[in-house]
This record gives sequence, structure tokens and C-alpha cells, in this order.
Amino acid sequence: MPVVKVTRHYQVTLPRALRKKLGIVEGDSVEMKEEDGHIILQKVKIIPDDQAYFWTPEWQAGEAEADRDLAEGNFIGPFDKAKDCIKALKEFKE
Repeated sequence: MPVVKVTRHYQVTLPRALRKKLGIVEGDSVEMKEEDGHIILQKVKIIPDDQAYFWTPEWQAGEAEADRDLAEGNFIGPFDKAKDCIKALKEFKE
């Protein structure tokens, strides 16, 4: 296990091998916690508030359904003109 030095302003450098193994790149966020006298760092993803809906279970279920429909060919279109799309939607609805 690599040993790192605490530098000015109490900073430490994550060893290259660990960064590569965990996929940590510049700009990523990590969570730091203490557990039984040990410092634990864990990579975290920060989701902006205006995008949080996308990661809800309900939205992800809809995304999975859409992916299945696309894979199975259960869709109409594409359309070159809006009027063709509207016509197809009306026919589909009826």
C-alpha cells in the first residue's frame, strides 16, 4: 500500500495506480469519512438539482421501457415533416 505525505494546506496526492483503478480523474468528487480510526475516501457523483428527476426509479423504468421498445422495433417514424408525424399519431390513437 502506497504511503503519501500530507503537504501544505493538509493536501494529499492520490497515487496514480489507485486513481486509474478507481477511474478518478481531475474534477471528480470524493466523499471522506472516518471509520474506526481510518480515513475512507469514496468516489461520488454529484447530480445537479435540475437533473435529479432523471435518476429516480420511475424515470429510469421509463428509460428502460423506451430502450426495449427501440430494440424490438416498437415505434413509428422517423418523419421528415411534422404533418406526417401528426397523421401517424392520429392513426395510432384510433
